[in-house]
Amino acid sequence: MIHAIPIHWPGRLLAPFVALCLSAQMAAALCDVEYKAQPGDTLFSIAEFHYGDRSHWATLYEANTAQLAGATVIPGRTLYVPCPEATPAGKPVEEAPPERQNADINVLAIGDLAPFVGRNLPQMGLFPELVTTALDQSPSPVSHAVSISTDRAEQIDLLAQVTFDMGVPYARPDCAAMPENRLCRGFHFSDPLMDVPMMLFVRADRQFAFETDADLHGKSLCRPEGVFTHDLDEAGRRWIADGKITLVTAPDVTGCFDKVLAGEVDAVSVDLFVGGSALLENGWREQIVPLERPVSLVGLHVIISKSHWRGTTHLYRLNAGIARLKQEGRYEEIVSRHLALLTSQF
Repeated sequence: MIHAIPIHWPGRLLAPFVALCLSAQMAAALCDVEYKAQPGDTLFSIAEFHYGDRSHWATLYEANTAQLAGATVIPGRTLYVPCPEATPAGKPVEEAPPERQNADINVLAIGDLAPFVGRNLPQMGLFPELVTTALDQSPSPVSHAVSISTDRAEQIDLLAQVTFDMGVPYARPDCAAMPENRLCRGFHFSDPLMDVPMMLFVRADRQFAFETDADLHGKSLCRPEGVFTHDLDEAGRRWIADGKITLVTAPDVTGCFDKVLAGEVDAVSVDLFVGGSALLENGWREQIVPLERPVSLVGLHVIISKSHWRGTTHLYRLNAGIARLKQEGRYEEIVSRHLALLTSQF
């Protein structure tokens, strides 16, 4: 992939050499310093230069919110570059099982993907901030806390056992058509927090038409394991149930993209943000492109166990808070801020 040479070439061109050639001790000298922002800088380029790792952009964001315009770096302003917390050498980070915290409402967020949920994201991500802010704006607000798990099966079990009060985010199946679905049987759904487009990603060097649903008949699609598929079988489609398409799975979105590059499937079907992030991280923006027409628009919700003795009360409180955020314009501000952090990577 060819990059245009930026105006302030030294930082950008030296960044790969910084990451590859400096020892850990030398790289550490590039933090706990001030840095004057240059034209063309982003949080990601500065993190790559100073830390040798773009994933530390959130460290810069948290330390410089007053100097930024949302997620945008303003040339000429002085930013502070703190040192990230170090992980002891030779000791991989293991995810501890989530534990209930000392709060009236414990929220369990699933995943590790910007901008939605992540331990290193501002406010732990878009969905945790939306939920906690909505709870603060609800009638008779109570204390709350957020924990994160990357194991969806574990999370559903913890929510079903009412170890945690709320889980986020979840797509709502067509419960009228699938009443025996575990989520439909066991959980209440909040009003949607956000609608996300499920897209088709295809090889850039191949013709792929998707003007009508019939264009996909006979095609093979890949979705990562654990991702919902009810939108592919909704009324009028029945793509999987009637064998109109071949659904292939892979352990993760990268595995699906590997399959499309190898010609093993025709397209990858994931949400725009998951797919876009994977293309960026793997340098595939020249080889794989999203089609313009989405497969579906899926609402993401908070779920609460139907066995929770205060479930309907919590649901009312949350929905009232979401409605208030939208009425006052704070919903749009929160969503725009988190999406800006993601889109600045592209």
